[in-house]
Amino acid sequence: MVKVITYGTYDLLHYGHIKLLERAKALGDYLIVGVTADDFDKSRGKINVQQTLMERIEAVRATGLADEIIVEEYEGQKIDDIRKYDIDIFTVGSDWEGQFDYLNEYCKVVYLKRTEGVSSSEIREKVREIRFGVVGESAFLNKIQREVKYVNGITLKGVCTADASLLSDDLKELEVVTDNLDELLDQTDAIYIHSDPGRHYQEAYQALHKGKHVLCESPMTLKAEEYKELKDYASKHHLVYMEALKTAYITAYERILLLVKGGIIGNPVAVDAVCTSMEGLQKSWNSICDWGPTALLPVFQILGTDYRYKKIISLLDPNKNMYDQFTKISLIYDHAVASIKVAKEAKSEGSLIVTGTKGYIYVPAPWWKTDYFEIRFEDSNTNKRYFYQLDGEGIRYELVAFTRMISDHAEYLVINENISQAITGIIEDFYRKKDFIEIKS
Repeated sequence: MVKVITYGTYDLLHYGHIKLLERAKALGDYLIVGVTADDFDKSRGKINVQQTLMERIEAVRATGLADEIIVEEYEGQKIDDIRKYDIDIFTVGSDWEGQFDYLNEYCKVVYLKRTEGVSSSEIREKVREIRFGVVGESAFLNKIQREVKYVNGITLKGVCTADASLLSDDLKELEVVTDNLDELLDQTDAIYIHSDPGRHYQEAYQALHKGKHVLCESPMTLKAEEYKELKDYASKHHLVYMEALKTAYITAYERILLLVKGGIIGNPVAVDAVCTSMEGLQKSWNSICDWGPTALLPVFQILGTDYRYKKIISLLDPNKNMYDQFTKISLIYDHAVASIKVAKEAKSEGSLIVTGTKGYIYVPAPWWKTDYFEIRFEDSNTNKRYFYQLDGEGIRYELVAFTRMISDHAEYLVINENISQAITGIIEDFYRKKDFIEIKS
């Protein structure tokens, strides 16, 4: 019996995929199809896959062409699979010609000519062509411009800023460069707001009421009531109003949440998150706005938002209105505690520690853009280390989720509404000085 193996993502399975599978099947007597896992696709730069792994597996199974379906999860697996399944022929599309010649040492390699004019990327791009704009006064806009290039179906049309000196040459050459938000909104379908937090509500309100989708840097507003107003308006008018917190989209961070939920460290009893920087992400932003949402994210995603007590302790700059140089927030739950420390003018180890009844998770600095973490137990021989590739600090994956929500008219929120509401509520209480203690330097 001649065994054949082939691999693919098989996203939005189409005629071209089926023709390749038919020809692969014809090469032998038994066809094994490897469907690539989401994480492995990300590591290869395929970040805008539309369907889940199970959906893609079922689509391949439905063709009736695969005698066996396996999941491709890591680099080097092809050699392992060829040996494991005693493969005679490895085959793949001709667009990969030459790249798998090294497998000739283990079996015969056949490159099949692909069906012209058909690809999942083209299908995705035709379905989702979104004119995109960015808003704010920050060099961070240049990062967004770079990351947009990795996402199919989204075209950066313009920028609205009061300080063009911070923009890269590529941003300055966009079709629309203005300091008037209405001008940008007239030429776009969706915007990314990364302006001063005090302007988030008004800019998001303006965009939503013009029928535009909004991806807004956290905190989305400075008042919980304003957040709910905009969220309700967006839902009623079938618009996307989504929180931009790139850490939530990093593969390693996502795995931490899954491992905690799976009980690997027992019941979580404490979350401690630290985010500090001497320069700061935004010089005009205070510590609570710059770092607070990021530090609160794992607290609320692991322990929930139903805390029963909180205390905000801040070192305020006497020369600036509510500019905290350093803030510590303590939260007490029925069965757990949490602590965050954020600072723009103080420095500490920027780590994340999740304490459990069986062990703990340690994420070294800077945990908010991690590609590595450890699970540690009383018996150090059972400790585990996890490594994941990190591309684009999570920004490109965040953009993919945003564009999918727009195109598919479906919810793909990684950060749910309760968490966004809770983050905004903490920020509002800071400005109201509720549950607040001021310390002096």
